[in-house]
Amino acid sequence: MASARLLYFLSPRLCRTLSKKPSFRRAFSISSHRLQSCMSAWVIDQYGTNAVLRYTEEITTPAVFSPTDVHVKVYATSLNPLDLAMRGGYGAKLLKLRRDPFSPGDSSAFPLVLGRDVSGVVVDCGSEVAHFAPGDEVWAAVPPWKQGSLAEFITLSEYEVSHKPQSVSHAEAASIPYVANTALSALVNAGGLCAETAPNKRVLITGASGGVGTFSIQLLKAWGAHVTVTCSQNAEGLVRGLGADEVVDYTAGDVHEQLQAMDKFDMILDNVGGETEQWALALLKPWSGSKYVTLVTPLLSSTDHSGLLSGGIQAGCTLHNKALQNMLSSGVFYRWGFYAPDGPALDDVRTLVDSGKILPVVEAEFPFTQVPQAFLKLEQGHARGKTVVRVTDEEGSQADALKESGPSRTGDAEVQSVVGQQ
Repeated sequence: MASARLLYFLSPRLCRTLSKKPSFRRAFSISSHRLQSCMSAWVIDQYGTNAVLRYTEEITTPAVFSPTDVHVKVYATSLNPLDLAMRGGYGAKLLKLRRDPFSPGDSSAFPLVLGRDVSGVVVDCGSEVAHFAPGDEVWAAVPPWKQGSLAEFITLSEYEVSHKPQSVSHAEAASIPYVANTALSALVNAGGLCAETAPNKRVLITGASGGVGTFSIQLLKAWGAHVTVTCSQNAEGLVRGLGADEVVDYTAGDVHEQLQAMDKFDMILDNVGGETEQWALALLKPWSGSKYVTLVTPLLSSTDHSGLLSGGIQAGCTLHNKALQNMLSSGVFYRWGFYAPDGPALDDVRTLVDSGKILPVVEAEFPFTQVPQAFLKLEQGHARGKTVVRVTDEEGSQADALKESGPSRTGDAEVQSVVGQQ
């Protein structure tokens, strides 16, 4: 099981297979104009602090190269802690291998566009795309090994894309996909929960006021689970409003003692990591199939520090040893959770959003000119939901999106000059 999870990251397999429908769409051909056109984007040319962020209008607009590609005009995106980490070089070696396994060195990683969420409008599709058409409003989570969504346009595979919920704006929709895919992968693939198995299960979420936590609370409540969370006192109103049954304030004394006084749990979703593992595992029901799933894993940091082979082996041994130790001592399943691209899963999330069972949780919004400020906001920590970046004015029509398939632009601009524009 442990080795399978590591191999999945290097060569991900689809959890579901899209049903094949006959496509009468004409074969797509790429014009030389499209290949040469440029777009606006925020990029980094090296790893580092916020100072490495650079605005440019000379990034080549991505094109439809594969028959299953979907080309999207970005209306909004949002930032995740992963964007901060990737800006500093986190996961560079393993992500580069996934992105371009035949290119030596780090040069092929740059310029790198960050941003893992997108809500926008389809501009073009490959010849085999059967579920989307130009003009469709869509949302998606962008895999970390692909160029991100802090740009005017992005190209993704059909499997990664889903139709956007009709009941929310692009800015609200952009706050959900990446945390949704991450939470679903952790809760379903690693945790074994779903709408059929979750009712009356006792679930603990540590660090519940961020993006993954706020989404997981709502999803688990929609499934009928009993949800206990940890957060600071000033986030209690937020998590209770989202449906949390019990809230433990980690700033009001020993959180372990407070949780020990409660009934034991069927599953723990750990968004904190660190010392949490040392005491949280004892909160699970022994010998009853309970599961501990952490999203804070050493896989990418190990490969960064020790190389792909040595680091991967170290991470695999760590997972194997912890899983075996906990299984033998208390019958608890110890697992790592990872983001997994899954457009069809977002179809199910769309239904929950449109039915009002899942609400977007947006803490702050920034215009595209203020991406550096958005990163600074995220760096402050103690998130209460997501930080959203509006890339395109939502008053623009779908027809406008179809017209803008990447007009040529020239010139770069310094961060300071862009930030001053309003």
